Amino acid sequence: MVRWGGLAGSVLVGVAAYLGGSPYARGTTVTPGTMLAGEQGVLLPLSWVLGLAALLAAWWFGRHRVPSVRWALVTAGLWALPVLPMLPLGSEDIYSYACQGFVQHAGGDPYAGGVQSFGCPWLGSVSTTWRTSPAPYGPLFLVLSGWAVALGQTLPGVIAGLRIIALAGLGLLAAALPVLARRAGVEPARAVWMVLAGPLVLIHLVSGAHNDALMVGLIVAGLALVASRRSPGWLAAPGAVLGLAVAVKATAVVVLPFAVLAAVAPGTPLRALWRPAAAIGGGAALATVALSVLSGRGFGWVAGLLRSGDTVAWTSPSTAVGLTVQLATGAGAVGVTRVLGVVLLVVLLPVLWWRARAGGALPGAGLALGATVLCAPVFHPWYAFWPLAVLAATAPERRWVLGLGALAATLTLPAGYNWALFTRVPGAIVVTATLAGLAVRQVLRLRRRRVAA
Repeated sequence: MVRWGGLAGSVLVGVAAYLGGSPYARGTTVTPGTMLAGEQGVLLPLSWVLGLAALLAAWWFGRHRVPSVRWALVTAGLWALPVLPMLPLGSEDIYSYACQGFVQHAGGDPYAGGVQSFGCPWLGSVSTTWRTSPAPYGPLFLVLSGWAVALGQTLPGVIAGLRIIALAGLGLLAAALPVLARRAGVEPARAVWMVLAGPLVLIHLVSGAHNDALMVGLIVAGLALVASRRSPGWLAAPGAVLGLAVAVKATAVVVLPFAVLAAVAPGTPLRALWRPAAAIGGGAALATVALSVLSGRGFGWVAGLLRSGDTVAWTSPSTAVGLTVQLATGAGAVGVTRVLGVVLLVVLLPVLWWRARAGGALPGAGLALGATVLCAPVFHPWYAFWPLAVLAATAPERRWVLGLGALAATLTLPAGYNWALFTRVPGAIVVTATLAGLAVRQVLRLRRRRVAA
């Protein structure tokens, strides 16, 4: 029942992609209002909402009984089929990938400026934000997207190539998740189900072909190799795999300190960490530097990382607080609260690492990814996949992680418009109030503990 109910939902989502996915030629932005008034009438929104609801229900309730890893993989693959031949869902980023790949293939430097300066034939499909922005991705993804352009030639062909890259990342996840789950003492079939069968994957990684699929696949593969705890010399290999993840998106670097802890027994003295740290760090550095050189573009991608803060929406907690303060006082506070969010992350990561020294290095890596997502100045729905993939395979079920994944899957319209933009002010107030409530709850809990002690 779960398998076929989810398939029905996937077919409906495929219909929504056919009717109103992100088009090859950009037109007027499709908002909730214009979608209802469009040529398809209620068919597009109805297929989208009902399809998402069916997929979410099948994923959520299906987690209680997953017969086997094979069954979970076959089901997830079956659900992916209806969206593969359709227009991309959830964002227009795949067109940016295509043009950045075109620039790379043509011998230009995607890190030197926006794609509009290099004569990309598909510029009309690219979001205006990314037409003038340098590529923020690492050299590995840049090389792969260049290959997709070389092989695909036409825009549909390049999209197919980029989807193959994303599917390769998901295939790596399918192979590595059961291994990591077994080593962490988590049921492999359930872990595979939670990570690969969710609508977040179907919409943003399979259909939307986001490079997060490849990054996360490499992270999980690297952690699975580290958890085998072989000789320090061997650790250079998983370090290199994690370095490949960094060469897709630099945010993967937060996992490296936890990989060092995962390579040793809990409670290992700090002075004994230098060997695994040197092996893992050396492998990661070698892979990243080698790819930066081989790509022909050097380290320009590091500067591109600074270009990520254009979207102002309540989905980023620090941005939500800034919007609320701005609403209450009239002062522009978003920039300040975003900086404070990054400062909080800088504090949180060492705290999480220190706590993981006593045990729990693998889930600690997932929490580090979660902290990175929640403290960042910008949150895109597919970012929720980062902590979900690692925590589902390394820790007991965390409802907040599953809830984040479920919410993220519902945040966009088929063509990519984000509901957070439509609900910017009320959403910011709700998020700020929720954060304040959680802070008060934590303070009261600490006081009760002190009184009890």
